[in-house]
Amino acid sequence: MKKNLTLVIPAILLAFNTGTMAQNEFSGKQTGIGMVCPDLEKSMDFYLKVIGMIRTGGFEVDESFAKASGLSNGVPFHVEVLKLEDSPDASTWKLMSFGKESAPNRSEFIQDEAGMQYITLNVTSLNPFIARFREHGIKMLGQTPVPLGNGERHFVLVRAPEGTFIELIGPLE
Repeated sequence: MKKNLTLVIPAILLAFNTGTMAQNEFSGKQTGIGMVCPDLEKSMDFYLKVIGMIRTGGFEVDESFAKASGLSNGVPFHVEVLKLEDSPDASTWKLMSFGKESAPNRSEFIQDEAGMQYITLNVTSLNPFIARFREHGIKMLGQTPVPLGNGERHFVLVRAPEGTFIELIGPLE
C-alpha cells in the first residue's frame, strides 16, 4: 500500500501544479478578440454608438506578414482596435474586413454553429443600452430583458452586424 501511495501523491501534485504553472505563462490579463466583419463601417458604428466601446487605435497587416503568420493567404487588411475603456488592462476587440469574401454568421441560436458565438458584458445599468438599441433599431432577442436570480439583474441578448451574439447583464433602473 505504501508503494502505491508513493506513486499516487506525486501524480496528484503534478496535476495541481500543471494548472498553476499555466497561470504564470501569461504576460497580461487582457484578452484580444478578432472579428471579421462583412461591413467594417456598419460594425464600427454598432460597437461604438450602440455598445459604447471606444476606438483606441488601428493597424495594417501587409501581404507578407498576413501570409507568413497564417492570418490570410496573403490578403492584406486593416484592423480597428476597440475597448470598453481606454486602459492598458482592458481587453481589445479587433475588427477587420475582407469585403464580400466573408459572410456574416447567421445562426439563429448559439447552438447552431461551433466556435465563438457570444460575448458577455456586465453593465452598471441596462437602461442606456436598451435606449440605444431602440434608437438604432437593434432588436432584443428572445423575450429579453429576462430577470436573473432574485430579479436584481437582468439579461438582454442582441446580435452584432457580423452575427456575434452580445449578452448584457445588469440592473434595470
